[in-house]
Amino acid sequence: MKTEILYEDKAIAVIYKPAGLATQTARTGEPDAVSELKNHLYRANQSAAGGCGLSAPYLGVIHRLDQPVEGLLVFAKNGKAAAALSGQLQKQKEGSFSKRYYAVLCGQPAERTGKLIHKLYRDNAGRAVILEETSEAGDCFGARRAVLHYEILETCEELALADIRIETGRFHQIRAQMAYAGTPILGDRKYGNEESEETARRYHIWSTALCAYRLEFVHPVTGEKMSFLIKPRGEAFSFFSQL
Repeated sequence: MKTEILYEDKAIAVIYKPAGLATQTARTGEPDAVSELKNHLYRANQSAAGGCGLSAPYLGVIHRLDQPVEGLLVFAKNGKAAAALSGQLQKQKEGSFSKRYYAVLCGQPAERTGKLIHKLYRDNAGRAVILEETSEAGDCFGARRAVLHYEILETCEELALADIRIETGRFHQIRAQMAYAGTPILGDRKYGNEESEETARRYHIWSTALCAYRLEFVHPVTGEKMSFLIKPRGEAFSFFSQL
């Protein structure tokens, strides 16, 4: 398995997904985290049942990470747990379900802390399109409000390490909003520009320097507050002493 199971019980599984592995894909023969976990659960269930034939195990996808992004994910192992976790995710602004990210930015924002508010929609080419909050141009495309908070933790030459918290889980939100703000994520070939691509080449970074490093939620069965924390493994994060 490319994924690593960090915690598992009868209701949930928390994993580390490496950069380059899709959370879930419809492409035949291409590995993804969901398939790996389902295979793991099937083998475990079959072993517990003494090798008897079993149907495919349930695995509820609560949230996703883009394929080039590394980090933490939680999955539900039954429908009741999936409903409870999805409910928390929908109310993540209230704090019961929280995700935090580290990002290596090309350039440095004018302010060390800030809040970005835009409108976002997904175009036919599979890209997130960012508009100003007051714009009505994207209304016919179903543009939705996208909100994130960032704090610059450390700088290194023309790079900056940001701690990011999102209020809204929109498609490619962090990557698109930071690029629109003038500080694209290092190694992001989808939303970067010529300057950031040149910077990535100079630093020999070939994957998007974004990591979901912290995940917090309430256990759907026990009610216990669960908290998981990892250290980013991407080469870009090694440039910063704070990590």
